[in-house]
Amino acid sequence: MTSQRTRNRLVQRLRDSGITSEDVLNVISVTPRHLFVDEALAHRAYEDTALPIGHGQTISQPYTVAKMTETLLAAGPLHRVLEIGTGSGYQTAVLSPLVKTLYSVERIEPLHVRAVERLESLGYDNVRLSLSDGTWGWPQHGPYDGILAAAAPEEVPASLLEQLADGGRMVIPVGGQEQKLILITRNGDHFARKTLESVRFVPFLPGVQR
Repeated sequence: MTSQRTRNRLVQRLRDSGITSEDVLNVISVTPRHLFVDEALAHRAYEDTALPIGHGQTISQPYTVAKMTETLLAAGPLHRVLEIGTGSGYQTAVLSPLVKTLYSVERIEPLHVRAVERLESLGYDNVRLSLSDGTWGWPQHGPYDGILAAAAPEEVPASLLEQLADGGRMVIPVGGQEQKLILITRNGDHFARKTLESVRFVPFLPGVQR
């Protein structure tokens, strides 16, 4: 169930769902999603569905990963990207080959530790990982020309808007019971917002959980 043929079927489903970026589809076709879930769920890794990864968190549905990545990259190459919510590291692994340097923060220590081990063992050497409250972002390495969040705040944290470079793009789910995927583009002190589609993400929570 982890063969290239199985991955190719997933890529075809993503195409049928409206994903058009060949760069994104190519990366998904070679990314071993089965290594980012518990062994007991590996046989479901290439279904287009979210799966539990423990600690009340999930590995995002492949369509959602592809949509967010495609949207983030739609205006051209990105050099410095911040990801909020490393989780299992799967979204990180998809973004890594498509950007120059990727910074990713995770607030749940066991998930952070496992993601570091996975990504290092698989050779993702342009990724920098930190155990940190995502509300803070990672200001030491900003500003970022791309920010992607894998958890939904009620409102976009001002700290993340501040860390977005002029001309930069942020893709983030926003809301409580009703969540929308939002694209935010910065132009000076103006932040243009575009609603993309309805989504369902875990809530964006403060604090570090050890």
